[in-house]
Amino acid sequence: MAEAQAATDFRAGLREWLEANCPAEMRDGGAIENAICWGGKDWVFTSDAQKTWLERCAAKGYTVPTWPVEYGGAGLTREQEKIFHEEMGRIDARSPLQSFGIWMLGPALLHFGSHDQKLEYLPPIARGEVRWCQGYSEPGAGSDLANVQTHGADQGDYWLVNGQKIWTSYADKADQIFALVRTDRDAPKHKGISFLLIDMDDAGVETRPIKMISGISPFCETFFTDVKVAKDRIVGEENRGWDVAKYLLTHEREMISGGGGGLAGGGRALGAVLTDTLDQLDATLRADAMRCEIDALAIGLTLERYKDQAEAGQGAGDASAMLKYMGTELNKQRHELMMTAGGSAALEWDGDVGNRAGDWLRTKANSIEGGTSEVMLSIVSRRVLGLPA
Repeated sequence: MAEAQAATDFRAGLREWLEANCPAEMRDGGAIENAICWGGKDWVFTSDAQKTWLERCAAKGYTVPTWPVEYGGAGLTREQEKIFHEEMGRIDARSPLQSFGIWMLGPALLHFGSHDQKLEYLPPIARGEVRWCQGYSEPGAGSDLANVQTHGADQGDYWLVNGQKIWTSYADKADQIFALVRTDRDAPKHKGISFLLIDMDDAGVETRPIKMISGISPFCETFFTDVKVAKDRIVGEENRGWDVAKYLLTHEREMISGGGGGLAGGGRALGAVLTDTLDQLDATLRADAMRCEIDALAIGLTLERYKDQAEAGQGAGDASAMLKYMGTELNKQRHELMMTAGGSAALEWDGDVGNRAGDWLRTKANSIEGGTSEVMLSIVSRRVLGLPA
């Protein structure tokens, strides 16, 4: 009874705070790209309301509600987090901040970082002051990620880093990068890697955008030429960065599947997007749209179950591959339906139905980034189902 009353009281207090503090302009779901606040030292707010909403949420720790208060979070329990997302959804509130720092680096630092590193890096992430990007893939290390060749030569109190990363999303806009760097070339492939934090403004760091078929360029190549990285900017143990990398990948896959306000459950419901045309669609297309909505709800509930298991000390582990596969394939299906429903108007890049063509083309990368669908199915078959190789 006491727990139920505490939950009721928390919900009532949160609802009152949201009603008083969430600007009206921030209550449209914010599914479109230009509605997203990514933060960072060079971030330009799209409106005063976006800035106000971030500042108010950051002050309460609501950008990272489950992180400890001392690291910029609100210290919410798992049950309180559920209520938080329910109440945000009730008023269709936009996420105040989206960030690779929140979705990926933050969990890795909370698990592997020292107390000093957590104090240094986590609060700025929570306040949206620093924008991070990921330095994992290389031209010769995609699905075989442990084959990274970017090398850090030991120079005593720093590493001298040389190499190249590719598909580093938003690297041209990021302030910092977390990167896998080979620090022992003689060790077995998975053993000689370290997880380093590098400033994008450091001498020797260069980025080049890669244009996609959708016409936008979120992906970049990133080059390191004699970049000096201090020894205290390593997360976890030297040459044990693969442990950090694997842990972070489970969070990346959950984020891509929908856990970070991403694909499967992120944005407005498909029925809401098609509200003006749903009654005009043929029965088969309406059925496909509803099936897609049901699948999204199912994935969302599955993700909640894995979060509950994580709270009990059981991580999603290899099952995150299943979530990633389902979330990305569902997002591709969702945008296929939106294109079909839009008819010829959906082929326009800036028409009345928005940039559906560009968004549809962007989804093609979903089944590649974070691990290809083929690799995810292999992980599920071997490590989850235990099938023979």
